[in-house]
Amino acid sequence: MLVVGPKLAVTLVVLTAVAAAVATVGRLGHGRQIVVAAVRAAVQLAAVSLLIAAIVASLWATAAFVVVMCAVAAGTSGRRITGGARGWWAAVPIVAGSLSVVLGLLLAGLVPARGIAVIPVAGILIGGAMTATSLAGRRALDELTGRRGEVEAALALGLLPRDAVLLVCRPAAGQALIPALDQTRTVGLVTLPGAFVGMLLGGAGPLAAGITQLVVLVGLLAVEAVAVVLTVELVARGRLRPTP
Repeated sequence: MLVVGPKLAVTLVVLTAVAAAVATVGRLGHGRQIVVAAVRAAVQLAAVSLLIAAIVASLWATAAFVVVMCAVAAGTSGRRITGGARGWWAAVPIVAGSLSVVLGLLLAGLVPARGIAVIPVAGILIGGAMTATSLAGRRALDELTGRRGEVEAALALGLLPRDAVLLVCRPAAGQALIPALDQTRTVGLVTLPGAFVGMLLGGAGPLAAGITQLVVLVGLLAVEAVAVVLTVELVARGRLRPTP
């Protein structure tokens, strides 16, 4: 466990400064965003920690919090993909992918219907859906921009607009699954993910922690696969496009 105190605060400030400085010197274009993200994370985690302690006893409050998480995730992915109001279509892959798996785990009895269990599992799965949606949407749109001539050629050959777009952008968008695939393939060898470590620190046995982490990782693969497929479909149908 980390020791909370002045050293922790100094360490966080130093790490943030290093990340921002490297991004700035390397001309990555995200120096300021790193600082903003770190500050937001600190404030939001502090607020959420207090909020969760107050709502975990109520299933209705837990459900409302999960809805808020979905809304924030959809807004974040939508801005990444379209940069405007039409980005709310990103809610479709995020909600369909994550909440269907959460509901399945609840119905199967693998996750108890208690706020203290539902919120972290839902948060992990919604976060995975958000990341996959953002990556798939950005990759699909970038591919369409760079290979517009191929789309036009496919249309000239008689393909429908949806099919022409899918032909070009689907393989690129599928790369959004690579982070989840790599994490699952290397779990225990390279990475020890949060659910596993958290359960060990909470007093669970290694076997129980490993099984829980396996369920989370496989659940993430299902969530992100659904999210990527739906994102590509929305791009192909013109629902997710850059705002003029």
